[in-house]
Amino acid sequence: MLRKYPWSPYLAGIAAGVLLALSVLVSGKYFGTSAAFVRLTAMILKVVNPDQLDKIYFLKHPPEVDWKFMFVFGMFAGALVSALMSGVFEIRISPPLWEERLSLGNTARMVVAFVGGILVMVGARLAGGCPSGHGLSGISTLSAGSFLTMAGFM
Repeated sequence: MLRKYPWSPYLAGIAAGVLLALSVLVSGKYFGTSAAFVRLTAMILKVVNPDQLDKIYFLKHPPEVDWKFMFVFGMFAGALVSALMSGVFEIRISPPLWEERLSLGNTARMVVAFVGGILVMVGARLAGGCPSGHGLSGISTLSAGSFLTMAGFM
């Protein structure tokens, strides 16, 4: 049966917390996604310019599919399933809020989103993790650095 309304952010937050606790109990793994994008970059470099893989940074994140890589894939798949189940799925170039607030064309909005995504990933790598890593995993372990990093993200 399809729902006709979005998921409650409170229930989704509780579910994410329970899932994090189960992940730690079962596998000893905490949530985090930014390393998956570094691995994806390493996979692309392996094809395009393999000499760059000798850099120290990529030795820490070799070009392989690991659990974090699959975690990111699962987030995309889960978001699709959630949108389909809640009846709010639609294909759009940009969200309605962007169209209201940024009176740019679709191409300019896509460029802004792409550049913003790059800046967020650079910031996430400089901060030693992404919002999911710091916000869920770091704060759940009461990491002072994660509290400071999340304050910066906010």
